[in-house]
Amino acid sequence: MKQPIETERLILREFEPEDYQAVYEFGSSELVQRYTSNACLESLDEAKDLIKNVFQNDYATHGYGRYATIYKPDGKLIGFSGLKYLPEFDKTDLGFRYLPEYWGKGIATEASLALLDFGFHQLKLKEIIAAVMPDNGASSRVLEKVGLKYYKTEDYDGDGIECYWYKIENPHLT
Repeated sequence: MKQPIETERLILREFEPEDYQAVYEFGSSELVQRYTSNACLESLDEAKDLIKNVFQNDYATHGYGRYATIYKPDGKLIGFSGLKYLPEFDKTDLGFRYLPEYWGKGIATEASLALLDFGFHQLKLKEIIAAVMPDNGASSRVLEKVGLKYYKTEDYDGDGIECYWYKIENPHLT
């Protein structure tokens, strides 16, 4: 995706190397990382590596990934929204993380609807999944609101932490 996805309040675009300070801001937040299996970023160099070796690598390898999410009303990069191919499951995951001051504003719902449209219409994905820690009720509600359905509770990566798994099938494929 070279062309950004735009919604009423958001711009979703590929991460660029110069986004490292914003990536560090949300990636080092204990509140943001609380319901993920990722450790907080500890340096600006880790943020630079994340952009280069994860985000940009996913774009080059799969043609999509996690996107920088810009909140148009203030022009700030507030986190990420995106689709990520998970080779261990051979499936594509919908995910989002934002700075806490942007929670509760409908941003995850707005971004997720745009990403589902992109994934199903442009990428022609058959199915999109998501995994959520049981304590993260807000993210579960977003997924249900945009049409994903709960289908199992299962460990994600062998760490012993169970997740709620959701999925949605492409309604445009027959």
